Amino acid sequence: MKLRCPICKKPTDSETSPEFPFCSNRCREHDLGNWAMEKYKVAVPMIDESEPEDIENEANEPAHREHPEHDDE
Repeated sequence: MKLRCPICKKPTDSETSPEFPFCSNRCREHDLGNWAMEKYKVAVPMIDESEPEDIENEANEPAHREHPEHDDE
């Protein structure tokens, strides 16, 4: 896969560059530094954190049956 380095915009190739998608170790470390200094931000939360209890409760509850079995039949 051929792309441009997200830091310096030089062409880079996944088959030839061990630092892919970066063109060099320098650009890879520069990108890591940007994350560490919070220059990048995730725009939208991946999970809705407003109701985490509901999600956990649904996962732990057994499935409800529409027609419960009766022992006396």
